[in-house]
Parts: sequence; C-alpha cells; structure tokens
Amino acid sequence: MSVFMILKLIGSLALLMYGMKVMSEGLQKMAGPQLRHILGAMTTNRFTGLLTGAFVTAAIQSSTATTVMTVSFVNAGLLSLAQAISVVMGAKIGTTLTAWIMSAGFNFNMGDVVYPCFILGIILIYSKSSGHKNAGEFVFGLCFLFLGLATLRSNAADMDLGHNQAVLDFFQATGQWGFLSTLLFLLLGGILTMCVQSSAAVMAITMILCSSGALPIYQGIALVMGENIGTTVTSNIAAMTGNSQARSAALAHLVFNVFGVIWVLCIFNFFVNTVCGIVGYDAELAAVDASYAQSHASLLNVVLPTFHTAFNVCNVLILIWFIKPIEKFVKRAFSAKGGDEDEDFRLKFITGGILSTAELSIMEARKELNHYAERTQRMFGLVQELLHTEGIKDFSKLFARVEKYEGISDSMEVEIANYLNNVSDGRLSSETKLKIRAMLREVSEIESIGDSCYKMAVSLNHKRQNQPKEDFTTDQYRHIEQIMKMADESLTCMQQVLKTNTERDLMASFNKEAELNTFRARLKNLNLEDIDAGKYSYQTSIYYMDIVNECERLGDYVINVVEARSDRKEKKQ
Repeated sequence: MSVFMILKLIGSLALLMYGMKVMSEGLQKMAGPQLRHILGAMTTNRFTGLLTGAFVTAAIQSSTATTVMTVSFVNAGLLSLAQAISVVMGAKIGTTLTAWIMSAGFNFNMGDVVYPCFILGIILIYSKSSGHKNAGEFVFGLCFLFLGLATLRSNAADMDLGHNQAVLDFFQATGQWGFLSTLLFLLLGGILTMCVQSSAAVMAITMILCSSGALPIYQGIALVMGENIGTTVTSNIAAMTGNSQARSAALAHLVFNVFGVIWVLCIFNFFVNTVCGIVGYDAELAAVDASYAQSHASLLNVVLPTFHTAFNVCNVLILIWFIKPIEKFVKRAFSAKGGDEDEDFRLKFITGGILSTAELSIMEARKELNHYAERTQRMFGLVQELLHTEGIKDFSKLFARVEKYEGISDSMEVEIANYLNNVSDGRLSSETKLKIRAMLREVSEIESIGDSCYKMAVSLNHKRQNQPKEDFTTDQYRHIEQIMKMADESLTCMQQVLKTNTERDLMASFNKEAELNTFRARLKNLNLEDIDAGKYSYQTSIYYMDIVNECERLGDYVINVVEARSDRKEKKQ
C-alpha cells in the first residue's frame, strides 16, 4: 500500500466530510426558520416529539443541529426537558438516512451524475435569489459527498483490501477473541469517531472494509455501534462548558446510545444474524466460507445501514416509555449549584464554540443577547437600591456589586461581539449579514446601558464621599425615584421587544422614551429655579442632574437597541 494511496484515502474522507457539512448547511439555510417553528409547535407529546426529531434531522441531515435547536427551546422554556429527549430520540432515527445515502453512493456509479449536478449548483449559486443560492449550496454539498464516496470506492478497489495479507491477518487475529473482539472494535469505532469528528466518515470506512471482504460483518457492526458512542462522547465534551440544560440534553443522548449498545451486546449474534437475514446475507455462513463472503460482499453496503436503522428504531421503541426516568436521572446528574449565577461572568447560551451553521449560531447569540439585557436591567435595580442605602458598610458592599456587574457587562459585550464576528467569517446570506450587523449594534448599546448604570452609581458614591453632611432634598429624591422608575419601565419595554418585536411593544418603547425626555427637560428647568431659590447647593445640583441626565441617556440607548431589533434606521445620539 503506497503513501499516495493512503493520502488519496484521507483526501477522499475529507471531501466526504466537507460535502456532508456543506449539504447540511444549505438545507438548514433553506428551511431553518420553518424547522424551528416545527420544533416549537409539534412536540405536544413524546410521539409527536419523536416524529418531529426524525423529520427535522432527515431534512437537514444533522442530528447535532437538531439537538442544538432543541436545547435552545428548552433554555427558552418553550420545551420541557422530557419533550427535548423525545426529539433527540427522533433525531437518532432521522440520522440513519445518512447511512442510506452513502449506501446508494457505494452501490451505484454516481460519477455520471455528479459533474452535471456541479453545473446545476454553479447556476443556482450565481443566481440573484437567496433561496436558489442555498439550494445551490445543498447541490454542491451533495455532489462533493458522492464524489468523495466514488473516490473512496475507486481507491479501495486499487488497494485491493480483500487480498491484502497484512490487513487480512490483522482482522483475522483480532477476530478470534470472541466477545473481546466485539468490544475491541466497539472501542475502535468510538475512538475513530472522536478523532475525525464525523460518524459519516467512520461509516464510509466501515463500508469500504466490509464490501472489500477485508472486515467480517460482526466486527464491522461493532465499529458502527462504537460510532454511535463516539458521537455522544464528543457532544458531551462540548457541552461541559454549557449550562445544566445543555449538559442534561447531551447526557440523555449518551444514555440513549449506551443503553442501546448494552442490550444489543447481550444478544449480539442473534440481532446481527436477524438483520443480515432481512437483507438476504448469511452472516454465519460468511464466517466459515470465504468464497461466499467474497461473492456476497456487496450486500454489506446494505446490511450496515439496515443495522444502523434497526438499532436506533428498536432502541427508541424501548426507551420511549422511559422518558420521565431518563429526565430525572440527567437532572439529578447536573442539578444546579447553589449561589447567584448573575454574580459570576458566565455566558448562558453560547457554549462549545461556533455551531454547525451560522443560522444556529445566530439563534444562540440572540438568546445570549436577551440574557445580557436582563442582567443589565438587574444592574439598574441595584443602582435604584443604592439610592436609599444607609450606612457606609452597606453602601460600599452594594456599590462593589454594581462595579462587579459593570465588569460582567464589559466581558459579555466582548464575548458576544467576538462570537458574532467569528460567525460572520462563514458563508452567510445577505439577510444573515444584516442580522449580525444589527446584533452587534444591540450588543454595543446594551453595554452603554450598563455604563449609564455604573455612572449613576459613581455619582451617588462621589456625593456620599464629597458631601457627607448634605443630602438630596425630599423633592430631589422623589424626582430621582420617578425618573428611575420611568427608565426601568423603558428597560422592561425593551425586554419585551427583544422577545416579541411586535408593533405594540415598539410603540410602548417610543412612548416611554418621549416621557423620559419630557420629564428630564422639566427637571432641568426646575433645578435652575431651585438653585436660584437657594434650596440646595450648586454641587448637590451637579450630582442630582448627573443622575437625571444619565437616566435620560439610558432611555436613548434603550431606543437604539429597539431600533436595531426592529430594523428602524433612526439612531439616538
């Protein structure tokens, strides 16, 4: 086996993996919003959730993407964890379509179809319609997938693995250990999947080895079972930096596959022989008759996807009745720790790096941005509390919390903005690019709201330090409370716009802004009259108006966020 053949094999696998990725991205761009609506609306019970997960995954060719969308709905409170588990189970059935696509690529000569399809893909990609461009991306991905499969099959024929003595000796030696042989190939399948980060690539390798006659079907199926474990280990490692809901969903995925592997191992030979019998392949005869194994090796490209489908379907039929116990188990494993999470910097929704597509990444970033806005309003609540805090120790402690929130706000701005910039490096539609620009503006304006909150706290702190004997008058306290209440109501309206973006919520935000501007102008004039009347010192008026002006400025930043979310062009300065 030459070095060139090995490099050609690796390149073919890379082409296959790239094709799967591009095809999945194109499908998700074409149907992303509709599929998210389906996930949110069609999971009323475990069976509809199961069918929804299977349909969505079969449509977008990515169980990871389905899982990510499902976890997002759990975090948003749109789905319970039990419903999410049923969707994940359905995703395992939907993902078996990938194996059947590869089986078709191995059993038919796709070379005659691929190159004309490349021409179709070029025409679609260079069309003006974004929908046609996404369809072209899907066609390109499918072409790369089949081209990779065709190259793999051609390279395997050149290697003649079925007559390579070194390969045959290795599989013969490792196949003589009985149940230990099955466990060995199970482990190899899991390790390979974790290394290449693609269950499709491991399935393709297994098909090549089995169809060439080099790898017996029992060891090949053990590799496929290991691939199921490998995909879940990868997702669990990625979810370790996530929140408890993400880790629970990933653990449920692992429990599903581990349970399936355990019960299949208990009846391994019987289950494999039954699946092979459905296809018309005698696994027991192939184990003792080399000529039969060689002459019927092409059937193994059908046996493997049949086993993959039977494994997942049977596993679902068993576990669909035990969703509640699984939910309790994964919740107990990742029970929430004590303490206030808002006192620590931790992103809640953006976890594990950039997701499988920009569309899903934007979905997570938007939810993180909404969470950022909620934290900022809580920071403003601390400033309102600071206004009436008595005692140096209590005031200092609360002011330190505001300072901590300011640091959290700055860190969240940087992390979310960096995440969005990384997403923008990928292939994006013009509509998606506009979304990212709007979200970057939202992030900047929300951080400015945090700055305004901190400046109010600093003004109160300076007043306490520089004028310990002179306090605000009763009227000043009342006016500050009023304008702070109006600013807080403005923040609440902003939260509603970020969640729903309806015309009614937009108008409520603009009305609150108008009220803030009017009240601030009134207080400004009243302040000048009170200074002339000698009701308080000029220095006290400076601290007073700093807080009033900052509340009005906070309202301007709120409107900037609302305009960015609603695509309005006017910008407050």
